Amino acid sequence: MEQRRKRRYFAAFTVLITGVAVFMILNICIGTVRISITDFLAVLSDPTDKTGRIIRDIRMPRTIAAMVLGGALALAGYLLQTFFHNPIAGPFVLGISSGAKMVVALVMVFLMGHAVKVSSAAMIVAAFVGAMLSMGFVLLMSRRVSSMSMLVVSGVMIGYICSAVTELVVTFAEDADIVNLHNWSRGSFSGTTWDHVLVMSVVTLVTVCVIFFLSKPLEAYQLGESYAKNMGVNIKALRVAMVILSSILSACIVAFAGPISFVGIAVPHLAKGMLKSAKPILMIPACFFGGGVFCLFCDLLARTLFAPTELSISTVTAVFGAPVVLWVMIRRNKEKNAG
Repeated sequence: MEQRRKRRYFAAFTVLITGVAVFMILNICIGTVRISITDFLAVLSDPTDKTGRIIRDIRMPRTIAAMVLGGALALAGYLLQTFFHNPIAGPFVLGISSGAKMVVALVMVFLMGHAVKVSSAAMIVAAFVGAMLSMGFVLLMSRRVSSMSMLVVSGVMIGYICSAVTELVVTFAEDADIVNLHNWSRGSFSGTTWDHVLVMSVVTLVTVCVIFFLSKPLEAYQLGESYAKNMGVNIKALRVAMVILSSILSACIVAFAGPISFVGIAVPHLAKGMLKSAKPILMIPACFFGGGVFCLFCDLLARTLFAPTELSISTVTAVFGAPVVLWVMIRRNKEKNAG
């Protein structure tokens, strides 16, 4: 039995890592300008021609961003699902992404309207503030409502409010420097630079490492708060850490790509289905790689499906992520009825 589990884990991670490698290559090679694998390898040794500039300055930063931010989004969703013990909790559903989007939009409009350049760090800080405001509202509601369904409804409502404020900001934003604000507000990896990649990679890597070190307390927390307390876990400190870490990841995603829907809900369930296990030490890397594969695949479709018109990334992730959420809800309802 143990050998079978190990083989399953090995096969699952092999598929995920291979998927990341394959989709990264496809995202770099497929586009308006088709690039063969041979040309791609040649460009790596001589990145000075036109094709080299397309790969180096446009496609590679965007591909790495889709991988890193997709993994971060799935991991944020996993943390929120663990925190609330709710299978459909996620940054988008609970309104956390919308809160981050609202504050970032306000900062961009205000600062750029006064000819002030917005740095990557300022964007992340603004998004973190917005994420924490929304998370604070959700936590406040969690103390007042006993039903998890009501908590999700509360999150959806705060998401609608924040989205309405953001749309109002976008409507009256006329400065030439923020012409891409509308596209960003719908979710997109376009326009990513190497500076962005560096900042998002450092923030995400540090956060993921911290989450990985919390694997054992998280595993105890999954078995119930009473059990975790008996195992010596500081529940309050762990819950604070989960809120802050999930908010940092959500902030990083929104700051660079805008709000992206359903990835944070769907991917953790897909990863759990592949592993047949909910152990955090396995789920953390599986969610990260799974989120990367999911976003790389969706971004490839967003760019190429109706080229040269590019779809919003959230449009594509919703098409593939929403059915997973519906399946989870139906299965959960069947389990309740059977119980």
